[in-house]
Amino acid sequence: MIDSREILRQKEHLQKLYAERTADFQEKAIVNTAYATRVSIYRLIYFLGIIGLTGFCFTKSIGLGALLALFGLITFAFIIRFHAKIMAKTKYLNALEQVNLNELLIFEKKLSSFDDGAALLEPGHPYALDLDLFGPYSFFQYYNRGKTALGQKAFAEYLLHPAEEPEILSRQDAIKELSQKLDWRQDYLALGIDQKKNDQDLKLLKLLLDEEDYVRTVSWIPAIFFVMPVFFLVGFYLCSNYLPLPAILLFWAVPMLILRKFVIRINETHRKTSKAGAILKDYSLLMHAIEEEPFEADKLQGLKNQLRKEEELASQVVKKLSYIVSQLDVRNNVFVVVLNIIGLWDLYWVYRLENWKGKYKNKIQPWFDAFGEFEGLVSFGGLHYNQKHWIFPTLIKQGTFDAKNLKHPLIPQEEVVGNDLAIPASAHLKLLTGSNMAGKSTFLRTVGLNIVLGLSGAPVAADKMKLPQLDVFTSMRTQDALHESTSSFYAELKRLKMILEAVEKHNTTGEGNQPFFLLDEILKGTNSVDRHTGSKALIEQLIDEKASGIIATHDLDLGKLEASANGAIENLCIEVEVENGKLVFDFKLRKGVSKSFNATQLMREMGIKNL
Repeated sequence: MIDSREILRQKEHLQKLYAERTADFQEKAIVNTAYATRVSIYRLIYFLGIIGLTGFCFTKSIGLGALLALFGLITFAFIIRFHAKIMAKTKYLNALEQVNLNELLIFEKKLSSFDDGAALLEPGHPYALDLDLFGPYSFFQYYNRGKTALGQKAFAEYLLHPAEEPEILSRQDAIKELSQKLDWRQDYLALGIDQKKNDQDLKLLKLLLDEEDYVRTVSWIPAIFFVMPVFFLVGFYLCSNYLPLPAILLFWAVPMLILRKFVIRINETHRKTSKAGAILKDYSLLMHAIEEEPFEADKLQGLKNQLRKEEELASQVVKKLSYIVSQLDVRNNVFVVVLNIIGLWDLYWVYRLENWKGKYKNKIQPWFDAFGEFEGLVSFGGLHYNQKHWIFPTLIKQGTFDAKNLKHPLIPQEEVVGNDLAIPASAHLKLLTGSNMAGKSTFLRTVGLNIVLGLSGAPVAADKMKLPQLDVFTSMRTQDALHESTSSFYAELKRLKMILEAVEKHNTTGEGNQPFFLLDEILKGTNSVDRHTGSKALIEQLIDEKASGIIATHDLDLGKLEASANGAIENLCIEVEVENGKLVFDFKLRKGVSKSFNATQLMREMGIKNL
């Protein structure tokens, strides 16, 4: 068992490491920026010098001047390219600095600039809302490192949909390996630092890829791309030498008429691709980083092979698509009129896009799926690196969920209180009582969130855990649904019905995993008599149907059910003490029904008199 002092030392070590890396990359970026500035000055001097020398040579010899001008143009192009590489390195170093700074901000709980994943929450999901998976200060906001919409979605999918044992084990191996690749993970994240996490543009692109071709199917189109430049040159020659200059308008009218035939479809194609070029370019860089890195875990090798199994690497094909799409964007510039007159620019790049579609459109989605899942695993690798004291659970087919020193994953681990819990995965119920603010709801979330993490393949906040295959259901934060004209009480009833139906379905058909429920203050929206009667009936029904879970309640009379339940119900409590007029919370789990009451003391502290 790792004590809180060791956990604090680990945290301080990581903060120091990230701070040192932040400073190191910042210093390197400053040095590189200064180097880029010097090169830009040298470039200007060279440019002015070559201009002056070329002008002087032209006064002596046209041939010598032309030769020097050509040499100067070629060498200047190389200098520009060299300078661009230096600037790109500066941008990369700045990105690495930001990646490490982000880790420090997360340690300090400064999360406002990080995506909370709220858009990824599935309405009506069995547990996501109650377990703080998404939203402000959620698990997603703390531990997601995905830089693309695909990576963020894959990270969310792991949390929302429990995997089966073979897949969980393969993910565990992958996460362990990625956690050790700090430099590679940060290089990867730096490459995608500017990626906009909006997948709407990719959805539009996917719609386009699924549409029927409208250029490639026209038989005369390929030939016209060769004919039109010749037609333009002939027209230019004739109008320059034989025909009146206005006659050139006739030669310009032909390409315009051809484009007019397709202009509506071209405009629609451009609308669906106009912002995808930069996204795809970033994707190709990130895919290339995966393709080039050696991995040992079967899961990582499998995803990598998905990107490499064709004749061309996925990164190269996606880069080609990015280039095609970016060329369509040229139509936003005024001079594209000339390109359309000379070579039907818009039509040509739509034709190239349709050729790409014909070859690759059925392959790109599997590539994106593999790439997104890999990025999701990168986030879990970062989680394991930052929480080295967390463990991977031991998976069991059935039996008892057994956890030692189980802690809430979102509370600072050097401060949080751990508890042991053993609960059979079938036909058993823990009835948890305790005063206000004792920590009952937090304990339910502790159990639920750790189970979800374990079944996603991630490490869990515990010293040991035996984890059966479970389907988690919660009812903790039911709210009025105004769009359905539904009260919170009715919303809770619907939630309980979903749980009962899941239990019945599993018992009847054997489908799915064993349901495991976490209920907090059930039937709280009605009077105390109905609440007690209904809660008692629900508990008895759950036991009869061999369900398993934990119910937190203030109704101490429910604790009497343990005596007649033949071991199917166990009372647990979290007590609160009053010392010198102050409430003392220890958040430790005990056997039995709660005997402490703190509501009166809390009301006194709030200024309510005559108590």
